[in-house]
Amino acid sequence: MSLDLDPIEARVLGCLAEKDMATPEYYPLSLNALVNACNQKSNRDPVVSYDDATVRQALNSLRDQGLAVFVSETGSRVEKYRHRLNERFNFTRGELALLTVLLLRGPQTPGELRQRTERLHNFGDLDTLHYALDKLAAREPEPLVRQLDRVPGMKESRWAHLLSGEPSLPAGESAAIVHTSALHERVEELEREVAALRRDLRDLRDKLDPLLR
Repeated sequence: MSLDLDPIEARVLGCLAEKDMATPEYYPLSLNALVNACNQKSNRDPVVSYDDATVRQALNSLRDQGLAVFVSETGSRVEKYRHRLNERFNFTRGELALLTVLLLRGPQTPGELRQRTERLHNFGDLDTLHYALDKLAAREPEPLVRQLDRVPGMKESRWAHLLSGEPSLPAGESAAIVHTSALHERVEELEREVAALRRDLRDLRDKLDPLLR
């Protein structure tokens, strides 16, 4: 079953996965702790301000999709929540760390992902991180991440998760990619025209040389 999480569901799911990996002693999360996690000002993009009702609605939707579960702990009256990503996808810890950071911070380069996953999982080098990304991108029946077109001015291409469908780039980035593509097509067209002019000039020179001798 393909997923199409809205931004709130993606944030809630990412927070559950992050706290599971980063602070297991405080996991599963109460509603209050989860709301605070969603509204953190660090390690989040964009920064949001959700209320209890908004997060609870997202939790209900995630539960219906088999991605979250509500639990009641012995001796506690507070209902708590945990994700079910591992049950659903059987991730390695590295794969889960990558998907978690992508859910929380949007498209990122491999260098950014390596730095931002350090507290969740230590990738020994970029090759190991790329291997995990490639495995997520090759998932069957549907990939879970994909590499985006490189934005002009950036040295590296970014990666994005696909749990919310195809990622949509900001208008400025989309325009830049389209503009660059159009420039490349125009350059190729001009190169073809120059090559044709050179051929014509060479043919003309070959015809004129005997007459000028």
